[in-house]
Amino acid sequence: MAGQETSLITDYVLKILGLDICADTMVGDDMRRGISGGQKKRVTTGEMLVGPAKAFFMDEISTGLDSSTTFQIVRFMRQMVHIMDVTMVISLLQPAPETFDLFDDIILLSEGQIVYQGPRENILEFFEHMGFKCPERKGAADFLQEVTSKKDQEQYWFRKNQPYRYISVPDFVRGFNSFHIGQQILEDLRVPYDKSRAHPAALVTEKYGISNMELFKACFSREWLLMKRNSFVYIFKTTQITIMATIAMTVFLRTEMKAGSLDDSAKFWGALFFSLINVMFNGMAELAMTIFRLPVFFKQRDFLFFPAWAFGLPIWLLRIPISFMESGIWIILTYYTIGFAPSPSRFFKQFLAFFGIHQMALSLFRFIAALGRTQVVANTLGIFTLLLVFVLGGFIVSKDDIQPWMIWGYYISPMMYGQNAIAINEFLDDRWSANVTTSEGTVGKTLLAERGLFTEERWYWICVAALAGFSLLFNVLFIAALTFLNPLGETKAVIVEDVSESNPRRQLTSNSEGNRNAQGTSSVQSKRGMVLPFQPLSLAFNHVNYYVDMPAEMKTQGVDETRLQLLRDVSGAFKPGVLTALVGVSGAGKTTLMDVLAGRKTGGYIEGSISISGFPKNQATFARVSGYCEQNDIHSPYVTVYESLVYSAWLRLASDVTKETRKMFVDEVMDLVELHPLRNALVGLPGVDGLSTEQRKRLTIAVELVANPSIIFMDEPTSGLDARAAAIVMRTVRNTVDTGRTVVCTIHQPSIDIFEAFDELFLMKRGGQVIYAGPLGRQSHKLVEYFEAIQGVPKIKEGYNPATWMLDVTSTAVEGQLDIDFAEVYANSDLYRRNQELIKDLSTPEPGSNDLYFPTQYSQSFTTQCKACFWKQHWSYWRNSQYNAIRFFSTTVIGILFGIIFWGKGDKMKILKQQDLVNLLGATYAAVLFLGGTNASAVQSVVAVERTVFYRERAAGMYSELPYAFAQVAIETIYVAIQTFVYSVLLYSMIGFSWQADKFLYFYYFIFMCFTYFSMYGMMVVALTPGHQIAAIVMSFFLSFWNLFSGFLIPRPLIPIWWRWYYWASPVAWTIYGVIASQFGDLKTDIDLPLGTKEHIDTFLKQVWGYDHDFLVPVVIAHVAWVFLFFFVFAYGIKFLNFQRR
Repeated sequence: MAGQETSLITDYVLKILGLDICADTMVGDDMRRGISGGQKKRVTTGEMLVGPAKAFFMDEISTGLDSSTTFQIVRFMRQMVHIMDVTMVISLLQPAPETFDLFDDIILLSEGQIVYQGPRENILEFFEHMGFKCPERKGAADFLQEVTSKKDQEQYWFRKNQPYRYISVPDFVRGFNSFHIGQQILEDLRVPYDKSRAHPAALVTEKYGISNMELFKACFSREWLLMKRNSFVYIFKTTQITIMATIAMTVFLRTEMKAGSLDDSAKFWGALFFSLINVMFNGMAELAMTIFRLPVFFKQRDFLFFPAWAFGLPIWLLRIPISFMESGIWIILTYYTIGFAPSPSRFFKQFLAFFGIHQMALSLFRFIAALGRTQVVANTLGIFTLLLVFVLGGFIVSKDDIQPWMIWGYYISPMMYGQNAIAINEFLDDRWSANVTTSEGTVGKTLLAERGLFTEERWYWICVAALAGFSLLFNVLFIAALTFLNPLGETKAVIVEDVSESNPRRQLTSNSEGNRNAQGTSSVQSKRGMVLPFQPLSLAFNHVNYYVDMPAEMKTQGVDETRLQLLRDVSGAFKPGVLTALVGVSGAGKTTLMDVLAGRKTGGYIEGSISISGFPKNQATFARVSGYCEQNDIHSPYVTVYESLVYSAWLRLASDVTKETRKMFVDEVMDLVELHPLRNALVGLPGVDGLSTEQRKRLTIAVELVANPSIIFMDEPTSGLDARAAAIVMRTVRNTVDTGRTVVCTIHQPSIDIFEAFDELFLMKRGGQVIYAGPLGRQSHKLVEYFEAIQGVPKIKEGYNPATWMLDVTSTAVEGQLDIDFAEVYANSDLYRRNQELIKDLSTPEPGSNDLYFPTQYSQSFTTQCKACFWKQHWSYWRNSQYNAIRFFSTTVIGILFGIIFWGKGDKMKILKQQDLVNLLGATYAAVLFLGGTNASAVQSVVAVERTVFYRERAAGMYSELPYAFAQVAIETIYVAIQTFVYSVLLYSMIGFSWQADKFLYFYYFIFMCFTYFSMYGMMVVALTPGHQIAAIVMSFFLSFWNLFSGFLIPRPLIPIWWRWYYWASPVAWTIYGVIASQFGDLKTDIDLPLGTKEHIDTFLKQVWGYDHDFLVPVVIAHVAWVFLFFFVFAYGIKFLNFQRR
């Protein structure tokens, strides 16, 4: 059977990597629960191993895995290398000794130079030759990482008869070149490579592993799968277009069949243009969806999984049925109900035109996404392109009014062809063929000519062909962009030199650290305890169970139960000044237990008792005395390390702490966590720019420490770090415990050093059960004695890492062999009974002690919270150049563009005919809707990034929701005010409105309030939806509403009475009303109407559009109301809705 061997390899790799248990689980992301962090890491490894590669370069593949899993994986790779003759270079952080022993060769890098490269067996010999010896209970890998560092080198010097001197990296390199291994390598390199010994077929000549057809099939089936998994989005879009069609149908409902005269056309124009906009906007969701997939695409493209066309084509083909369905729904619902030309051929031609428009829109937005590559850039580009296409599309400004030198824009606007196709199809029908006195001859042709459209039937087919051409063009460009462009923002690491001559401050830090470690840490603690006192607290929990609802995938596989149990009868206690390690294989429920104890779970069912120093735990007070360092380090990207700490301390220390004490405390924590050299480094986005993983970890710990907590939970503080960085972090943790705090860490693959830095161990097995809880003892002897006393458990080897041994002997495989359940053994042991007594003691309050009490819920007053949040937002916005540059760039460009297109048209002396007023109305409408829309969509990604940080900070009890909402809104408003000023001055002067103070102020006020409510609206949508894609869809849904009822597509007096209330419920309508009424509502000059009559401007505006100059005061007040409404909904959404699933 074809394809069977590939799935055999896949199954084999799944089994080796221990992924068979979660083979059918979704991977998940920040907001969607999926597989665990360690499993994700293994998926990355597996993705490469299943391929036919002959050379592998693997970077930190063990991060987030426990040591026994890492050992199995590396052992498998070693077999693979030896049996299949593959070349493998693996970089590991903190490899355990037994994993280290699996390697044939070792390359030791330090400060960018190769210190040693050669057989593993000779590496310790080389360092002894240099004067350094590895101690007994020390892993070789940890020794190697520390021996080249200035801080740690001295302790390994073993030539007691000679005084120690620091040996620098260049000295080691010179020493290695004279060492026998180094000389051997140099000799090997001098011999040129002999080509005749290589097999002619050794080098691959094909770029991809399979044929083009297979590539296409594979990508097509994956695309189909993703569409099914993401079906919610498509169902949502289809529902949306159905609702919009129903609304359009009721707004333009043909109550009486009026058609055929010039006066009847207004409704038809509005309906046609609205349909065009809606079908076009429906494609906008494609933008967010494409951007979302680009990071994975770029990775797979660069590894030559498939070419860009294999990714682009299936998307294009699979969107065709969607276009078919969505344009079909629109036409079926609206065509006959609105009363368009009744003949069936016209119906199908209209359907064809809309199908072409929808396809063109989808391809256009996909191309823009591939061009922009990030949410902010693509959103702005998207709105900007739409604007050009719109304004030059022939509806907002008629073709005859476009400046002659800009007419090329009209002919390359895809919208123009859509507009022409649907208008020709309607107005060249027989019922519009009555004769009139104009030069065109018939009513239909007169109407088309008046708008500057084509008046011959053949143009319909030309326009449909043009739409198909645009679709093809944009799809080709989309594939080209995917082929040639690289992701924006190359990864930059922050380089911190330990010693640099140019910076005395840094040199000082690194030197003083050495001295401080030498003096011992006693002085540090006395100093730390002195600055800010805290109350030591214990934490006891008894018979804790945790369930979640059974996942749908497992139900389909025949599991009957409704709930899945993740923790089973877990009991234990954590004491002040004691460092507890929470250990277990991947998926044992370590993080789950932490989340339950810390009160961070947002879903699921918790049973059992948890008490703090004898009193039942109350989350509101507990958040004030506890810290939680999350595994994924979530921080605001645009603030510096120091600012992050000041901000956390400002909001979390008691309000009676003075500013000076706070600054001193932050400096001390920075000393403790060794962050001084990074004081002014920007945090950045993980994996994109800013701090490295290890620096982020230390920042996460520091952010919690500056809160001066009594109990600290740390979720994998050492994963993702090398042994030296892990040692720095563990030193930080140890220093913290020695101040008398209660600290619990989950840990994955501890080295002997790290493991023995812990006082107690809490060991869990898969299924969320405890199998050991108690002291480790010196050199882990208590732990070893406990497990060796169980019959059949193999004894530990001399010098072996107890952590690795413990995970090996308690694995499910060993349980099966010995036919015992370690959880049962523990539940029947003396240790368990002693623990139960301890829990009982700690669960009863000491006589005379009081429960935790704080007079206020938050440590700072409401105004201080507002100040602090605003301060952070100010820096975040100021440094977020991408967002602001794009916003001001688009404002200026759109301002100038509109100014040029409508140059001087606002001068009241030049308003001579009806179309002039319609053009100005169109300009106001487009200016308001588009730049407003840009603001609303651009602000979304900024709010979304901050929201994940907000979830962490709120869980930590830093502030209430209102100050956060206030700060975000306040800073946005300030930038909007500047943006409006730029825009108003450009537009006002170029269009030539009259320079009267009241008219200019009215104009500025309306545009400013309009941009503000649009920004608030964008924020509000993010607060009410779980993710970016849905936010984009919801937003475009309401924008189409506002657009329809803005008073431009269908004037208020023509809106059916049952919909007229909604005109007042569309903020855009108020803005257009305000701008037009304040500029022209008081003009008494005459204008020409189409059939040769004249009318005063103010009367015309009142009768046809319903704009009254005397109504301006309510319009001014309404704008304030809109802004407040959106602000309150945003604040409400932030307060009551939590989309983080934990």
